[in-house]
Amino acid sequence: MNRILRGTALNNFGKTSQWFAFGILKFREKFGQILIVAAGIVFLFLLTLVKSKTSPDFRIEPTLFIYTIFVSSFALSRLVGAIFYEASFSRVASRENIDAVLKGIYQPFVTFVIPCKNEEKDIANTVRKCFEADYPREKTEIIVINDGSTDKTIDVLRGLEASIPSMKIIDWKINRGKRHAMAEGFRQAKGEIVVQLDSDSFIDPGSFYHLLVPFAEPEIGAVCAHADPQNSEKNILTKMQAAYYFMSFRILKAAESTFLSVFCCSGCSSAYRKDLVLPILDRWTNEKFLGLPATWGDDRSLTSWILKSGSKTIYTDEVQAYTIVPEKVKQLMKQQLRWKKSWIVNAIITSRFIFKKQPFVALFYFLPLIIISLVTPFMALRALIYLPVFQSEMPYFYILGVLLVTSLFALYCLILEKRKTYWPYLFLWSLLNFFVLAPLLIYAAIRIQDRGWGTR
Repeated sequence: MNRILRGTALNNFGKTSQWFAFGILKFREKFGQILIVAAGIVFLFLLTLVKSKTSPDFRIEPTLFIYTIFVSSFALSRLVGAIFYEASFSRVASRENIDAVLKGIYQPFVTFVIPCKNEEKDIANTVRKCFEADYPREKTEIIVINDGSTDKTIDVLRGLEASIPSMKIIDWKINRGKRHAMAEGFRQAKGEIVVQLDSDSFIDPGSFYHLLVPFAEPEIGAVCAHADPQNSEKNILTKMQAAYYFMSFRILKAAESTFLSVFCCSGCSSAYRKDLVLPILDRWTNEKFLGLPATWGDDRSLTSWILKSGSKTIYTDEVQAYTIVPEKVKQLMKQQLRWKKSWIVNAIITSRFIFKKQPFVALFYFLPLIIISLVTPFMALRALIYLPVFQSEMPYFYILGVLLVTSLFALYCLILEKRKTYWPYLFLWSLLNFFVLAPLLIYAAIRIQDRGWGTR
């Protein structure tokens, strides 16, 4: 493995003073974003006043006040973390490392792994985009695992073989599941870096080389690309998801990446250092929860194993990926139910090691996130059911509170989003998330032993 670029190794990440000094230089360049944080402090005060209208006496419902301040403070901290993202990332994706990839000093062999089942409509585009990646073709290969498809997926793949000689097809007649398909890809990969892609996703060929730049640093174990929906213009639901995806990646994952601890490298476009994955492959593949195999949360779980090994995981906004999002409410609910189950399982698994491995991140990010995620469903049910039915009150102030917090994220997205198209839909998504998707966590916990995959 090429280790030429050790001069910029990350052995000083633990030195808080150096990190802070470097971050201050970048902070001065973020005046508009600083104003948003300042506005956030004001909004935090206003939000507390707004929420106080739902409980005239603090002694009656102190939980409501504490929840309001806690959630608002946590949201504000994510914005602060996202502001420092570029300062942190630029030390990994330094000019020296970028030049090394472009000039061939550091160009590891790369394997694209694409598990698929019944994807005859999208799989050809995904494979072609891999073949078109802006990277030496002699240093890439594509492995597609046809995981028991019952449509014409295998016929489409066979038709691509002649034009894409670097593609290898693994044809399973019986469905074994995405995790096993991903694992098979790792086992057969020749590449030092393995890029895992969903069958309906692809990375923009022109930005691909940026995905490899962070791996010039030996401490980096996984890199998550930025993903947007390619079917965002389909309807209002896909536009809402486009707003959510941008916020999720460019703010939430960026904030995690500031501390080199992205908790879920997205399945639609992430890269892993193979020599870190192979030793834990069997344990990850055979992972169980409450005595049954874990059939979802594959990407989140794999990321947890990488973090547990002591390696760093980061997000890059330099790599643009696209994926297909649900276009119907029923599809979205099934997807979200699967994601909620995955979150529950992996939150428990991650909690077993994260406080030892990264106490700062665990205390100031992971633990607050767990608390908020567990409390919010009950606060939503209170606003949606308890107040109207038993108190004859409509949840107007809850709605206003949600929109106030969302406005901070929307403003930040407005500054960062180049097209400036979907940020208004973040308000609709936030209401959907608070009143519908958050309570879904309770149902997910009840149905946790149902290991069905559902549909995308």
